[in-house]
Amino acid sequence: MELLRTEHITKSYSSRTVIRDISIRLEKGEFLSLLGLSGSGKTTLLNIMSGLVLPDSGSVFLDGREITGQPGQVSYMLQKDLLLEHKRVIDNVALPLVLRGMKKEAARAQVDPLFEQFGLAGTQMLYPEQMSGGMRQRAALLRTYVGSSGVILLDEPFSALDMITRSQLHAWYLDIMQKMGLSTILITHDVDEAILLSDRICLMTGHPGEIRHEIRIEAPREERKDFDLNPEFQAYKRRIREILQQPEA
Repeated sequence: MELLRTEHITKSYSSRTVIRDISIRLEKGEFLSLLGLSGSGKTTLLNIMSGLVLPDSGSVFLDGREITGQPGQVSYMLQKDLLLEHKRVIDNVALPLVLRGMKKEAARAQVDPLFEQFGLAGTQMLYPEQMSGGMRQRAALLRTYVGSSGVILLDEPFSALDMITRSQLHAWYLDIMQKMGLSTILITHDVDEAILLSDRICLMTGHPGEIRHEIRIEAPREERKDFDLNPEFQAYKRRIREILQQPEA
């Protein structure tokens, strides 16, 4: 079932067109990656999907309802966790509810049971500086979930982590996504990450950025442990790199 879609999105800044005529869809429960080189317009597209930026032309729809230019309809997490250092972790997580008008104690009570599900039990009263990088990202993802409508937009949230922590968070997020019934769009420039996590990969190429290629990863997500050692993984990787390295027409 289609949950989120864009139709013919184009955006320019001054006289430079950043993205052109982009139409994509996200199915319920799907993990979709936007993969491309730096400067291809991936973040601009997510900013438009989140409602933070208006396109020059085109529309964004959630559950069939147009949400173009309407922030707060889907949740958006940037590369940095942006946790407020002066607030306890539970208050960081509860912030979306407080901003909607809920009282602090009621918001705390609502998010507290989620800490165990997100692997954060016992961290509620800590401050962000007392947590590791991986735990901070989990807390930020929990905050994103609390403010979500089931759609999560992620802008390279794992890129600053070391390889082991990143791998652990990949497995953890896929598990959380399935348990919570989430649908995800991830921006990445990491080919391995896109293959390991995605059901589909949209490749953004060119200047202005366009989506000319889409790759479906056939291996079930739950069977991808050590998938990067598989010849099938290497075949996907070669195909993607060949596309990304093609000279612009």
